[in-house]
Amino acid sequence: MASLVRSATLRFLKPLGNLTLNDAFNHPRTQTLSVRAFSTTLSPPSKAVVYEQHGPPDRVTRVIQLPPVEVKENDVCVKMLAAPINPSDINRIEGVYPVRPQVPAVGGYEGVGEVHSVGSAVKGLLPGDLVIPSPPSFGTWQTHIVKDQSVWYKINKNSPLEYAATITVNPLTALRMLEDFVTLNKGDAIVQNGATSIVGQCIIQLAHHRGIHNINIIRDRTGSDEVKEKLKNLGADEVFTESQLEVKNVKGLLSGIPEPALGFNCVGGNAASLAGGTMVTYGGMSKKPITVSTSSFIFKDLSLRGFWLQNWMSTEKAKECRVLIDSLLDLAREGKLKYEMELVPFDNFNAALDKALGKQGSQPKQVINFQL
Repeated sequence: MASLVRSATLRFLKPLGNLTLNDAFNHPRTQTLSVRAFSTTLSPPSKAVVYEQHGPPDRVTRVIQLPPVEVKENDVCVKMLAAPINPSDINRIEGVYPVRPQVPAVGGYEGVGEVHSVGSAVKGLLPGDLVIPSPPSFGTWQTHIVKDQSVWYKINKNSPLEYAATITVNPLTALRMLEDFVTLNKGDAIVQNGATSIVGQCIIQLAHHRGIHNINIIRDRTGSDEVKEKLKNLGADEVFTESQLEVKNVKGLLSGIPEPALGFNCVGGNAASLAGGTMVTYGGMSKKPITVSTSSFIFKDLSLRGFWLQNWMSTEKAKECRVLIDSLLDLAREGKLKYEMELVPFDNFNAALDKALGKQGSQPKQVINFQL
């Protein structure tokens, strides 16, 4: 906790207080002022990934030092430990995501940190507590964040760092989609494309944990047999490439698994024609419109739905968010929920960003480690 006490005329670094990030960019580092004695709690300076305009992330982002921020009575200063680079983070920087902060802005949306200091009126949080922004909050790609205590949720201190940092956007999406559209019982079946995505991997494991059969579709690629084996080790019942499903007798491939009542689509295009029942779209990686045959609507009574986690968290259901996060972190600690990630030192942010942008082919989820 930093404390600043000054009197008379002197030269000092002025605390930002309620100034915006835009003010911070243009804020003079030092000022000569005549002031009376005072005492203010300040955060440490913060090293942050910022962007002043929308555009390609590898061109518009830069790492800068932000000056200390005043920690008010209801504020909590958090030392960030880790934060992922999610596709939605990239889309926000590009300016194409539906909800995004005003520029200039600090990147990032979810992450995990340790309480550094608290305001005088804060209850329930103490220095050293492990916390996440819940629901997520803009600006997690920086070493220190000061926000109202209502933003922060204390989690189990034994939570694996990389899972605590990434538990909301992808795993919570998987959990909500399994629960919000169709009542699934043990022995039922679901089908999904994009099965190698983090959401896809979480769906496999959560369904398997509940005794729900899961049928998974992946792109035709070199090494597809290895991918199939990896997904089956997570709990996949069946894994097919897109070309395998071009046969007429698809049911003959399912080895007695019942016809899926629920499908998940994150690809779009022709790959969206998954099954009868209800199909939930939560992404469009192919960037092509969804195409579904007329017969699917008539003869299979297909229903098309959509899911966006941010919209769900803006409803009253958001109150459930923290309880669900605890349950997901419990599974991660028990080894029942896992996905591949790469922890990258903050100093190597640009290399991690290149991987997240796909410049080096398929890569694990990049998670910035502020401690390394």
